[in-house]
Amino acid sequence: MENPDYYKTLGIARDASADDIKKAYRRLARDYHPDRNKAADAERRFKEINEANEVLSDPEKRRRYDTLGAHWKGGGFSPPPGWDAAYREGGGFGAGAGGFSDLFSNLMGGAGGNPRQRRPQHSRSSIVLSLEDSYTGATRRFTLGGRALDVRIPKGITDGQTIRVPGQGNHGGDVLLEVGFAPHPQFTVDQKTIYHTAQINPWVAALGGTVTVPTLGGEVTLNVAPGSTSGNKLRLKGRGLPGLPAGDQIVTLAVHAPAATSDAQRAAYEALRDAFRG
Repeated sequence: MENPDYYKTLGIARDASADDIKKAYRRLARDYHPDRNKAADAERRFKEINEANEVLSDPEKRRRYDTLGAHWKGGGFSPPPGWDAAYREGGGFGAGAGGFSDLFSNLMGGAGGNPRQRRPQHSRSSIVLSLEDSYTGATRRFTLGGRALDVRIPKGITDGQTIRVPGQGNHGGDVLLEVGFAPHPQFTVDQKTIYHTAQINPWVAALGGTVTVPTLGGEVTLNVAPGSTSGNKLRLKGRGLPGLPAGDQIVTLAVHAPAATSDAQRAAYEALRDAFRG
């Protein structure tokens, strides 16, 4: 981005709180992550969102950006959007906090202006994992900022948590990766709890029986009580994401009537209708 307005990139006000920044970043990062969004500009927008978050989520970087604009890393001075108004309202540069001495230090690049003395800086981004990665633990290779990183996925990591990759950030800092889960064809997840909807036939719902359901650890067979209806829930303790304690899996029953494709099946439905007619 050339002369970016990081606040506009995240869609937040210049006085946004740290929590506002985090919420805006998480929402946009998920919307534009290339693994989920196949639009032509998704990758570009995703990089812009990560760059804006890296600056605004760090209090020191944010202060430098608010003062120096696009050249907050050091070098020439280019004021950020709204900087002239803030200058007028503040009465110019004072000698206190954020005054001329701080500005001079920022222009010199900090640490006495010696680039060899730059402090390590953490880099922030996000990654999209499968539920299976969290269930078993894994090592996955991701391309971040043009570099390939091997990232260890801890067992039981949940949506919104952060994985730290030591020493791979700017000047020897760390890379901090916020976790999101890719949509799964069979499950949804809330923290460590896994949810699944299982279809059962009407006669199983009415008379009782069994149903086989998938879990992240393999299929299991559940007993269905007589008189079950759609919306009834069964709990598989400890079958969610790992942890201390492990999460559960909640199975919601959905009664499904198969289509009648033969004369015998249609007759069976008619007999059922007649038997339950008042």
